Amino acid sequence: MNIAVFFGGKNTEHDVSIITGQLIISGLKKIGHTVYPVYIAKDGKWYIDERMDNVEFFKPFNSKGLGEFNLNMSQNLDGSLTIKTSGLFPKTYKIDLAFPAIHGKNGEDGTIQGMFEMLNIPYVGCGVVASGIAMDKVLTKLFYQRFNFPTTKFVHFTTQEWQEKKDSLLKEINNTLTWPVFVKPARLGSSIGMTKVKSEDDLEFAIEVALHYDNKVLVEESVEDLMDVTVCLIGNQNPRYSLIQESAFSSDFFSYEDKYLNEGGAQLGNAEKSIVIPARLDEKTTQEIREMASEIYMLMGMSGIARVDFLYNKTYKKFYANEINTLPGTLYYHLWKKSGIELDDLLKMLVDFALEKKKEDDKLTYTFESTILKSANSNKLQLKGRQNSSKG
Repeated sequence: MNIAVFFGGKNTEHDVSIITGQLIISGLKKIGHTVYPVYIAKDGKWYIDERMDNVEFFKPFNSKGLGEFNLNMSQNLDGSLTIKTSGLFPKTYKIDLAFPAIHGKNGEDGTIQGMFEMLNIPYVGCGVVASGIAMDKVLTKLFYQRFNFPTTKFVHFTTQEWQEKKDSLLKEINNTLTWPVFVKPARLGSSIGMTKVKSEDDLEFAIEVALHYDNKVLVEESVEDLMDVTVCLIGNQNPRYSLIQESAFSSDFFSYEDKYLNEGGAQLGNAEKSIVIPARLDEKTTQEIREMASEIYMLMGMSGIARVDFLYNKTYKKFYANEINTLPGTLYYHLWKKSGIELDDLLKMLVDFALEKKKEDDKLTYTFESTILKSANSNKLQLKGRQNSSKG
């Protein structure tokens, strides 16, 4: 197949996305696919070029001579997609399947998935609705409450609400939640803009930091004596789950540095001292977490791949559903490898899941015969249009 891997993006997780994208590109080539790297630069420009198939190309990035295409895409009768570059010597690429590898805004929030839906091309991973809910930490928490999944107490508000009633929100947080608390931008990943606040003195500043990255903020109780654990899932209707990973960290929380920089990065599977697989949990708790992750996956309508994180209090032996990631960094292939699935097989399965989902979607009816246009009064509609036009 001809597969386009989309990576980069105009967001705070741009560099992490490049690493994930390069892993996928290399892996897909290895199993025999023709791969076209599609890179979205930090300034929002789109490029497609076979030369962008290694991390070194982006140290630093040079766009000279690359095929820029400004979203010049069209659907073909056979279900494939044509991408045509601009310039004096345009090139045309035929795409059979899209593989998004963009983390965060516009890549993991349902935005690019919506574009693929409009273009009617199969794509890897979760759909529009599941991506949108999972990307928003507040919506995720409300989802947990609706279906009675255990989650930590929280307060949420927007920039406008903060500006209009700051004092009452600070009072609500102080009266409702137990210290310490976490302050997070609602729709950001990789722990960017997140602060652990241990007293009311530092709360207002932490909220201002979070509002610098997003116009919606989540404030939630911290789980102390913490074990941070995560489970990955793949599949459509009946997902398969991985072993549970336990992540250690050096600061008050699992920071960006712990995830991607310290000793190679725990999220990238390189920091052997920072991750324990399988997690040091008893058999009963292990199974309960895995089954809850599967239930969350299915109820939210996720597909392809996702990661569900949990917070485990070692003192009280109680766990809480935390965040959901619909595009785990580097697909969390290190965890799948420990669970018995090599990268080659993981990629083959994800491609198959994407094709399976597209096949099921194509069985649906998207048209409806109606006489509504015949019964519409053209004279009234035209008159209304002329009146509006004259007022303008």
